[in-house]
Amino acid sequence: MTEPFFLVGQCEALIDLIAQKGLIQAALEHEAEHAAMRATNFGTLIFDLAVFGLVMVAFYQLSRIKDKLWQRAAIMAGGVLIFEIFTAPLWVNDNLGRWAYVYQDVSWILTIGWTAMILYVIVMVDHWLPDWKAPWRFATYLGVLLVLVTIAEMVVVGLGIRKYAPEVIESVSGINLLGVPIEILFYVPVFTALVIAFYKYWSFVLDDAVLIPMKRRKWGRGIVLGFIAVFMFELVIEPMVENRKFPAWSNIYHDVSFIMTGIWVLLIGVAAVVVDRFVIGYPVWLRFLAAVMIIAALVLPIESWMIINGYRVYGESAVANFTGFTTPITGVAVEVAFAIPFYLTLIISFIRYWEIVLDNGL
Repeated sequence: MTEPFFLVGQCEALIDLIAQKGLIQAALEHEAEHAAMRATNFGTLIFDLAVFGLVMVAFYQLSRIKDKLWQRAAIMAGGVLIFEIFTAPLWVNDNLGRWAYVYQDVSWILTIGWTAMILYVIVMVDHWLPDWKAPWRFATYLGVLLVLVTIAEMVVVGLGIRKYAPEVIESVSGINLLGVPIEILFYVPVFTALVIAFYKYWSFVLDDAVLIPMKRRKWGRGIVLGFIAVFMFELVIEPMVENRKFPAWSNIYHDVSFIMTGIWVLLIGVAAVVVDRFVIGYPVWLRFLAAVMIIAALVLPIESWMIINGYRVYGESAVANFTGFTTPITGVAVEVAFAIPFYLTLIISFIRYWEIVLDNGL
């Protein structure tokens, strides 16, 4: 069997259903099962209405103290949605209403809720603490959101909206805070740090901020920032994909290997050299897109080789979300191929944001 993901073998339940009922009947039953899980109940209907109400209140308050609010909200929603899409196999979101989903079980209701919460905290902290340096305000965002997001996660778990994938349950310690794994205490800062850096970086672009251009790239600092960003991403997806065959001494946390992290950081460095050499005079968005595409083009064949040779093994929950379509030549599932540029946007934004902050003394 040469298919990299062994998709047929890992979707046995659906294949058995098709064999027993036929393709059309199996599809109808599969869809009916999904529809039943998505149907709202009284508790989740109240939750939906509460989210709408709180979002409206938050945006009304923010509109009185911040300009370009809808553009800023779109940037934040983009960052949140990117994160939700590539981490979708880590959990299941049920009972929000059949109309409440945009991709598999990624719900736009949760997206706008997280968007409003994170944006509100950022704008209000910036409004109340304008004299604080950016790193201190960034730490304040993370601290406030750690409390708010943890409480919100307890609510969605308690209402039966959020359930965790088996791989997540297996990877955590088993210590819970009102039904939520205690690991949320480091997961939330990772999630919010990546999304906030994405928002902050593109806010510089939106505001056409006057910034000191980088005279020459500080490679040591860039490597450190790249390592932090990639490591944070790998912490998030760690339950979703196993890194195998790497030396045990190279593992930093569970099976997160600094060899793997170093490979991604090296590829980011290669892209930085190419962008600096060939597209340095072009608009920010074009340089950013070029960097993402260059790294993605390098990562895809490496990811394929690692999957085929057993270095990267995706969990059953991730594979269950795959459609079965693969990319030409590499044979990588299309979901993985599309996820690569998505997560790179967060990683590169994190690196660029902190480079700008440090270069400009913000």
